[in-house]
Amino acid sequence: MTVARVVRFESYGGPDVMRLVDVDLPAPAAGEVRLRQTAIGFNFVDTYQRSGLYKIPLPSGAGNEAAGVVEAVGSDVEDLVVGDRVAYATAGPGAYATHRNVPAGKLVKIPATVSDEQAAVFMLKGMTAQFLVKKTHRIVPGDLVIVHAAAGGVGQILVRWAKALGATVVGTAGGPEKVARVLEIGADHAIDYRKSDWVQTLLAETGGTKAQVVYDSVGKDTFLKSLDLTAPFGLVALYGSASGPVEPLDLQLLNAKGGLFVTRPSLFQHVATTATLRESAADMFGAIAAGIIGVDVGARFSLEEIVEAHKAAEGRATTGAILITP
Repeated sequence: MTVARVVRFESYGGPDVMRLVDVDLPAPAAGEVRLRQTAIGFNFVDTYQRSGLYKIPLPSGAGNEAAGVVEAVGSDVEDLVVGDRVAYATAGPGAYATHRNVPAGKLVKIPATVSDEQAAVFMLKGMTAQFLVKKTHRIVPGDLVIVHAAAGGVGQILVRWAKALGATVVGTAGGPEKVARVLEIGADHAIDYRKSDWVQTLLAETGGTKAQVVYDSVGKDTFLKSLDLTAPFGLVALYGSASGPVEPLDLQLLNAKGGLFVTRPSLFQHVATTATLRESAADMFGAIAAGIIGVDVGARFSLEEIVEAHKAAEGRATTGAILITP
């Protein structure tokens, strides 16, 4: 029996509902492996699950992505062995832990060209960016792309990957420091969406040209403006709601604004099978190794500091990725 330190919560609410506790972790069942986790990623979806915006069964663990080393292997596991470096992002809440049993089919091997920390902060964010730029809207050279929250974890990856695919990229962010960071990572234009005239400023920067695709993870505060910034027959890809959920949409508005398309995709649809998961991860790891994409670790917290990590994220006090150390 292994003793694991895990973050759990028994009711929905603010960050203070989370507690760090010791639990006895049984031997891995058939089809599972036990991981000693070495690095844990934070994602905004973690706050949605904790707050109850996304309902999950309670009591629950918290966190959705991590990297680690295989310590034990259950029966019927043929493609992983003790000592393998692996990562995951779709095994369900429970990643905030020192050790965890995970279904082998939810794991991908980490190549030698990628560190555990990179894998931990890239799994959900990187594969989200991968399907957004390769499947939701397959970016082609010459596209004008708008990325909201471009100084954040997924945002930074989207900016870099879209540029590598030949797009002109406009990134939005909140505040001058984050705007400066968006330009540093390669965006052609960066706009402060906290300013009241940011839509007009953006269109002035692009000479009035609107986007083929807007990647919007902010939600309530930006969504209707995203429609105003999309070219006829263009697409708004809403993949998050950091400012709150979007109000119900009158579909006639899409017609009035140019026959627009709107989608609300998620990673879990795109990596629903082991084969698609590992295909997506391989493309992402290849882009990391080639230097095409990257993300800065903007803040580090220990498991003991998980409440502070959530408060910092919800207060939009960080840039880049947040890394949790077991």
